[in-house]
Amino acid sequence: MSTAVEVRAPSEQTEGTRSQILRWLKQVGDSVAENEPLIEIETDKVTVEVASPGSGVLREIMKQEQEEIAPGELLGRIETAAATDAGAARHAARPSHGVSAPLATAAAAREHRASNASAALSPAVRRLLAERALDAATVPGTGPGGRLTVEDVLRAAAQGGPDTPAPSRAPGGAPAPAAEAAPGIRRVPHSAVRKRIAEHMVQSLLHSAPHVTTVFEADLTAVLADRARRREEFALRAVPLTLTAYFVQATVAAIREVPEANSRWTDSALEIYESMHIGVATAVEGVGLVVPVLRDAQSRDLFDTARALDELVRRTRLGELSPADVRGGTFTISNHGVSGSLLAAPIIINQPQAAILGVGKLEKRPVVVDEGDEQKIVVRPRCYVTLTLDHRAMDGHQANRFMQVFVQRLNGWTA
Repeated sequence: MSTAVEVRAPSEQTEGTRSQILRWLKQVGDSVAENEPLIEIETDKVTVEVASPGSGVLREIMKQEQEEIAPGELLGRIETAAATDAGAARHAARPSHGVSAPLATAAAAREHRASNASAALSPAVRRLLAERALDAATVPGTGPGGRLTVEDVLRAAAQGGPDTPAPSRAPGGAPAPAAEAAPGIRRVPHSAVRKRIAEHMVQSLLHSAPHVTTVFEADLTAVLADRARRREEFALRAVPLTLTAYFVQATVAAIREVPEANSRWTDSALEIYESMHIGVATAVEGVGLVVPVLRDAQSRDLFDTARALDELVRRTRLGELSPADVRGGTFTISNHGVSGSLLAAPIIINQPQAAILGVGKLEKRPVVVDEGDEQKIVVRPRCYVTLTLDHRAMDGHQANRFMQVFVQRLNGWTA
């Protein structure tokens, strides 16, 4: 007697987030094993796998690829049957006609190894391999234990591997008709991530928050001197000391002075968070901008901040983030200067947060300083910093006070 096992969407989802089916890894009629990856779901710019809740045959698919889904929604059904499983086992034990037992065993072993290798791939790596039409077995892995990373796939594609996106498929499994492009125009279909970012940005800027940006300039002379003193100590403990760690620490000081920056606007009240969960925007080649969240930044010292940031960035670039890693942020930092940008305004607020900090490119600039009764022109390492705020949650004087504290903490950095 057979029974049906329901396949449902993950029930954990925070307010304001959306999920959609990115890819079914099995088709109707395929056999599946319990805990085998079955579906890839995209939520908040992170791809996660849904494992099969049982062993059997996939009989129904209720939600197709690219369809939005709700927490706990029914996605499909798996038919399980002890008799069917036993019959399949007996059939697998007998060599097929015309194939000797040793050859059948060897083929099964190769298939098993390939299955294990496929299971070790992260969702982001799986997607890139499919989009570039690459075989995982032909791509050298540089991750732990030879595991493939996002960078490995992108490097292989750039070195001459085919990079034509895999054809999209209609709900029935047939290739979807391709849209015609005018001569001289190359069409690049939107990825699910890019479409989600676009919707989020338009919603934030045009329909949610009145954006206002204030601009200051920071002198990082003291920060760079402190970093030079500490870098070797941190390196001996296998933790790189980045400037972002200093920016996070200065942000904590500024939020303590102006807690409204760490809040969200609601129709009835301004909700100010006691904990500081700071998102750090991280660009990932071939994926887009991902914002992992450093939790409880207010309770971390410089070393713990640097250590946690390094771990978050590493997992982001390996495609190993979970949905929880990008949820629940209360404030965001965008260090856009790492790619050469001097100033970005406004940086779109990551809803439902009240503000986002931007840090521009660090460069040596001539400045006038007072030395006794004289004024001199000296060269100092400086950068522009911006705070883009939801003007409903904060006024200009609060934003300026936030930036004064942030800049003063950097300018006069002490341990």
